[in-house]
Order: sequence, then C-alpha cells, then structure tokens
Amino acid sequence: MGTIDDYVAGLDPADRAAIERVYRIAAETVGADETAQGTSYGMPALLYRDKALISVMRAKKHIGVYPFSGHVPDTVGALLDGYDHEKGTIRFQPEHPLTDAAIAAIADARRAEIDDPSVRRRARG
Repeated sequence: MGTIDDYVAGLDPADRAAIERVYRIAAETVGADETAQGTSYGMPALLYRDKALISVMRAKKHIGVYPFSGHVPDTVGALLDGYDHEKGTIRFQPEHPLTDAAIAAIADARRAEIDDPSVRRRARG
C-alpha cells in the first residue's frame, strides 16, 4: 500500500471519497502509468516523473489541494469560481467538490511545469 492509500484509509468515508476522487482524476489526466504514490513536504502526494504533482489532504475546516506551485491556482482560476484559493492552495468541502474539469486542469498545469520548468519562469514574468 502506498502513502496515499495509507493516508486515506484513516479518513471518514465522505472525506476519503472526495480525496480519492481528486487523486484518481489527476492520475487519469496525466496517465496513471506515469504516476506513483509518494510524499513531498511530508504530505502524501501523487508523483509524476518523481516530482510532486498534487497532494490532497483534510484540514480542520476544509479539504486542501496542493499543486506544489503558486502559479497553478492562477493558471486555472477561471475553473475555481466559488472555491477559496490562493497561492499554492485550493480549498473545498466534500459536499461542494471541485469539478472534474478543474481537477484535470490543475493536473495538466502542474504537469506542464514539471515537463518544462521554463513554464514556471515565464509565469513569474
């Protein structure tokens, strides 16, 4: 069992389902055979090319999505209307989950940064 599996095993069913869904859609978006479970910054994370793609964790008052990039939330901002987000963090509740399109866009944007680090430099301006 990988680190994501270990983490979600201890969650209540609603949180577990919401978090597993985000990981599943992110993995499907970049290619499940291209991803692996791991950790980054002490958090369970989905890895792509051995780099952190996304982490999803339950916090006290929300579920947090961490794309390991301060630029990704801005890049996909149009798909995050109605969700609290700021540099490096996107927050949601299980009863108001992120859309499939938003999750896929987050994974795509982070994958683009991993594939081509100059994407991040260009985003900084």
